Amino acid sequence: MTALSVEPVEPSGPAGPAGPVQPPGPVPARGTGRGRLVLARLLAARSAVAGAVVVLLLFALAFGGPYLTPWDYAAPDFTALHQPPSAEHWFGTNGVGQDVFAQTVRGLQKSLIIGLLVALFSTVLASLVGACAGYFGGWTDRALMFLVDLLLVFPSFLIITIVSSRLKSAGWIAFVLLLALFNWMITARVVRSMTLSLREREFVRAARFMGVRPLRIISRHILPNVASFLIIDATIAVGGAVMSETALSYFGFGVKAPDVSLGTLLAAGTSEAPVFPWMFYFAAGLLVLFVLAVNLVGDGLRDALDPTAGGAPRRTRRLRRKQK
Repeated sequence: MTALSVEPVEPSGPAGPAGPVQPPGPVPARGTGRGRLVLARLLAARSAVAGAVVVLLLFALAFGGPYLTPWDYAAPDFTALHQPPSAEHWFGTNGVGQDVFAQTVRGLQKSLIIGLLVALFSTVLASLVGACAGYFGGWTDRALMFLVDLLLVFPSFLIITIVSSRLKSAGWIAFVLLLALFNWMITARVVRSMTLSLREREFVRAARFMGVRPLRIISRHILPNVASFLIIDATIAVGGAVMSETALSYFGFGVKAPDVSLGTLLAAGTSEAPVFPWMFYFAAGLLVLFVLAVNLVGDGLRDALDPTAGGAPRRTRRLRRKQK
């Protein structure tokens, strides 16, 4: 059994009647220490940093790529049909002469926007439903959890394919809402279980006894304490939403022509991939790269925000020893 040695700590100022008096100076922010530790853990995870860099580069390509080429994604070049990659058409052209690079960056942009909006809407909905169900309990909890269980039973892919075909005039925003509607139930259940534990904490009880309104308690005390989980879940949900959009668009139930997404590009290039591989593999490569990078960032955030995660990186352990 190892004996613990306690070293005396010298007071930083002259002793007063109530103990050592600290010299005047700026008081550090309350969350500064934990914020530095989380940032150090995140930066020490090389895979997470690499994933974040790749995600940023893909966003820069998606939104800056259309300004790098003189070709519009919908404008055909009838003098270059099924042309391989060249100095004029970087990713080649398709069967009607459209520039594949312009279409790929446009499709990447559309898929990223849809993924971000679906993750945002579904995370907000899950946090509100889960927090309200866990905090209020009773019939509110039973009604909301019955709704969650009901939506989990429904075959979401089949429902989206049926409904999306009837909402062609509504555009891709309706498609985003449909994806978000069936992408929040599991997160809501986790938030509910966390809220059941948090509502018995002293600071929540004190706020309730002081007459603070329930919705204010949820927004000021419950949701900030589950924010770490929500950030991780939203990060991973972006990749899942992009995959869902790609799958639905591949089968013709997502983004409609003349607009394009990664799913529509993959659907159009699948049959011609053996002969004209540039029509398929550029879009497929960007999709795989983005989903892999998002998963790496999500894993890094989970390890950085979880105080019980084992195997802290070496740089983090050095920072802890310096703080001690």
